[in-house]
Amino acid sequence: NDLCNSVVGGNFEEVCPEKVIRFKPPLYKQRYEFVRDLVDRHEPKKIADLGCGDTKLLKLLKIYPCIQLLVGVDINEEKLHSNGHHLSPYLGEFVKPRDLDLTIILYHGSVVERDSRLLGFDLITCIELIEHLDSDDLARFPEVVFGYLSPAMVVISTPNSEFNPLFPTVALRDADHKFEWSRMEFQTWASQVAKCYNYCVEFTGVGTPPAGAEHVGYCTQIGVFTKIGGKAAGSCVSEDHDQHVYKAVYMTSYPSLQQEKVLKFVLVGELLIQVEHLRLRHHRMLRERKRESDPKPRDTDFSLGPDLLLGAVFTEAEKARIENSPEPFCEGDKFCVPLQRLLAYPKLHRLRVDEERMRALIADSVCLSSDSSAVMVDLYNSLDYWPEDS
Repeated sequence: NDLCNSVVGGNFEEVCPEKVIRFKPPLYKQRYEFVRDLVDRHEPKKIADLGCGDTKLLKLLKIYPCIQLLVGVDINEEKLHSNGHHLSPYLGEFVKPRDLDLTIILYHGSVVERDSRLLGFDLITCIELIEHLDSDDLARFPEVVFGYLSPAMVVISTPNSEFNPLFPTVALRDADHKFEWSRMEFQTWASQVAKCYNYCVEFTGVGTPPAGAEHVGYCTQIGVFTKIGGKAAGSCVSEDHDQHVYKAVYMTSYPSLQQEKVLKFVLVGELLIQVEHLRLRHHRMLRERKRESDPKPRDTDFSLGPDLLLGAVFTEAEKARIENSPEPFCEGDKFCVPLQRLLAYPKLHRLRVDEERMRALIADSVCLSSDSSAVMVDLYNSLDYWPEDS
């Protein structure tokens, strides 16, 4: 459907002397890259892919930190069941969770049915979809997608029939296609839809034609519809507002720092790593002092300087934040790191918790000083290695 490796036809030699059309990357990947570029630019929070099929586009989009809800809709329930597991979180996504929640839902249903759970979306994609609709469904499609759902942006891709003579057959590219439009046919339809439902539309495509055939246009033509006014109609009043006609066949939620259990897990883990780095750094300075046979006792210096154990290169702002925070200190056989100091380090600072919240989250997982202002650990443990003086 996406790519033919050879070309036949009466005018082939005149049009394409290479005798082979190869899209690099493959055409389906170019379509997905087009959507990903839009996501990069516009950072939508809620995206629905109508006619999601094998869910490959959803799998590519789930990595974007801005997205909090991904929905796929398809008429083929079996395909949804067989591909849903590809959207489940990996182990690494529990170890390094997202900043924001992400929910992915797959619905079985027709794209020309109204379902209020798809109201208020920032982007709806219809990649190689409309050509599979019969005339009745195609007539209903604009009213449902643009009129009822009314998202902020809609992307529609469809084959460009003017490109077809470059392929080995003059038939439709797929046996299930009900039609394939020329550029004029698609642009006429799309412009009428945009005008009717208060959108503007821009036309482009992917799949550059071979040299000598530029006049046929892109292999896949694309229309990008943007709602005039910019916002999705998430709270539109309608008698169908609570209508749920789709069947949910798969749902998964990703771990994120918005979930308290996940935040606590990450916070405690990063905190213990940082405390151990600082404790080992303290030991290193003690060893250096011993090698230098420095008889003069002095306070431990926790200034930044070169720090191989921390393994980090700090920006000037990060250095300033750390240097302006309370320094670690020792109390007898205990090593103490102030919470404010810990929150100054980048990996903990990015979690965006204040000292009070941090204290509440870690209180039952680590030992705190008497005034609860610092994490307290043993200064020495059985794994410490002290090389003998040479």
